[in-house]
Amino acid sequence: MALTDADVQKQIKHMMAFIEQEANEKVEEIDAKAEEEFNIEKGRLVQTQRVKIMEYYEKKEKQIEQHKKIQMSNLMNQARLKVLRARDDMITGFYQLLEPKVTIRCRQQDVEMVQTAVIKNIPIYKEAVKSNIDVRIDQERFLPSEICGGVEVYNDNGKIKVSNTLESRLELMAHQMMPEIRVNLFGANPNRKFMD
Repeated sequence: MALTDADVQKQIKHMMAFIEQEANEKVEEIDAKAEEEFNIEKGRLVQTQRVKIMEYYEKKEKQIEQHKKIQMSNLMNQARLKVLRARDDMITGFYQLLEPKVTIRCRQQDVEMVQTAVIKNIPIYKEAVKSNIDVRIDQERFLPSEICGGVEVYNDNGKIKVSNTLESRLELMAHQMMPEIRVNLFGANPNRKFMD
């Protein structure tokens, strides 16, 4: 039995529809596979970059920690040297106040050392300023014993104070070094006009 043109056309359309459906399914399969491979590759790249970023910041953190340790070591060394010179630095407080009567406050365990330093420094001050000075060590109110040492020098009425303790010096140095530390941590600020 021979096929008519209509039957042939019908079979061709049926085959074309089948081929088109197969092609659409294949396209969907390829799209799904491409999407999956894309997501896998994207995840791999993101993870790789995340690891690189974490390594970079860990390295930076270690550098900052090392720099901080070096800075702290330098500060502590400078502070130790200043503590060794603390007895001689008492006269600086006298010069800053330029008062005829001063009161010195120190740690209770340092009273004897401070008395020796006062005896040593009064003649030096008198010679330099050509003026007499009356120095009293406060025996009622002492600096806290947990501080590292140093003295506070007050004028006669106690309204003017010159602090010459290790902690006050470290605080002053930390304040002075803040711009340098900020640059080391975050880089130079391009918007900053004044560097003082």
